[in-house]
Amino acid sequence: MTKPIETKPSNNVQDKNRSVGLKLAGGVFLMLALAFISVPLYNLYCKKTGFGGATQVAAAPSQDGILDRKVRIRFNADVAPGLLWSFKPVVSEIEVRIGEAQKIVYEARSQSKTNDIGVAVYNVQPDRAGLYFNKVQCFCFDEKPLKAGETAQLPVQFFVDPAMASDKQMDDVKTITLSYTFFAAKSPTLAQAQKKFDTKQSQLLETAKSIP
Repeated sequence: MTKPIETKPSNNVQDKNRSVGLKLAGGVFLMLALAFISVPLYNLYCKKTGFGGATQVAAAPSQDGILDRKVRIRFNADVAPGLLWSFKPVVSEIEVRIGEAQKIVYEARSQSKTNDIGVAVYNVQPDRAGLYFNKVQCFCFDEKPLKAGETAQLPVQFFVDPAMASDKQMDDVKTITLSYTFFAAKSPTLAQAQKKFDTKQSQLLETAKSIP
């Protein structure tokens, strides 16, 4: 009995299969890469913009001079449920001249019996003040590990941009509140806070387009 003749796929078919395989593998790799870097990209975007109550980021204090106008800066600290830390600013408020660089310190202490990691999310009020509140140094959005019972000093260096004096809608602003909330890293509440922040940020982005 004659055996059936086995045929091998043509080179064209093999090339197509190889191409499809590479594309599928590349797609999986891309999705994994995006999942891995999505949080850092989100953090970078929030750090670089001043919308939604986020502050601006500056490499150095303002070079546009220090104005006589003063504004009071209040500091707030909260800890979301699920993270057994105490968290507070060393000073509750200070008065600064616009354009003047200042540095304050927050203190976090673990009251847990385990080693935990926290991530701080922040904003400023009123929302529009986020356009002019510039951070030179900050601990926000970074994973902060604390061992059981450990205490950490968390510095924040900032200044209020002199451009604020030219914004008529900021004429009546005498106080700016800088708030931080620590969440347990990778917790659902952290993801919810980031989503809420992002939604608010998008809304204010449209409003910011009308700023002269």
